[in-house]
Amino acid sequence: MAVLINFKICDNDKACNGMSVCPKGVFSWDDEKHTLVIDNSKCISCGLCEKSCMVSAIKVAKTKDEYEKIEKEFEDDPRTINDLLVERYGAMPIDAAMMGQEEEIEEKLLGATRPFIVELYNEDSIMCLLKSIPVKKIADTFDEETRYRKIEVKDDTLLEKYNVKELPSLLFFRNQKLVGKIEGYMEEQDKEDLFDKIKRMKEE
Repeated sequence: MAVLINFKICDNDKACNGMSVCPKGVFSWDDEKHTLVIDNSKCISCGLCEKSCMVSAIKVAKTKDEYEKIEKEFEDDPRTINDLLVERYGAMPIDAAMMGQEEEIEEKLLGATRPFIVELYNEDSIMCLLKSIPVKKIADTFDEETRYRKIEVKDDTLLEKYNVKELPSLLFFRNQKLVGKIEGYMEEQDKEDLFDKIKRMKEE
């Protein structure tokens, strides 16, 4: 029974969610070294820390083989802490400039001369920062010079207007018209499927 942390993507903060939810005090903060410390002799493999980590940097192993497998996955992980700063589909916006307001749909977005993608989301649909597809990849696939805005859905007005059944959702606008819609969360591993859907949308 042991906890492992992938420090390649962990922000290594003493306000770690894993520390706050652990019932046995497995996690502590070393003020001298400025890092999280794990005491696996206290771990009971409850999994609360793993579930609480928004970037999936914490894993719990219940066997030696599982520990070695996770350790190898962390060693081979190509990601870095900089990936936390990448805007992603289904994630809370990092940059305030990415945020839009509902009224902008009519006032600004549909009046845009460039292609526009609107992402609708709410707190229930927000997913892990590192698992979803980067916004820039989605925008570049739709068209060059595409503008992209995230809009937090407060009520059902936009959902009913655009017949959106699932959040997060992507609305694609060109020449001031809605030309396509993709609903539901997609991970990085689903990106080719997403890009194929966008390509077919462009050809219609």
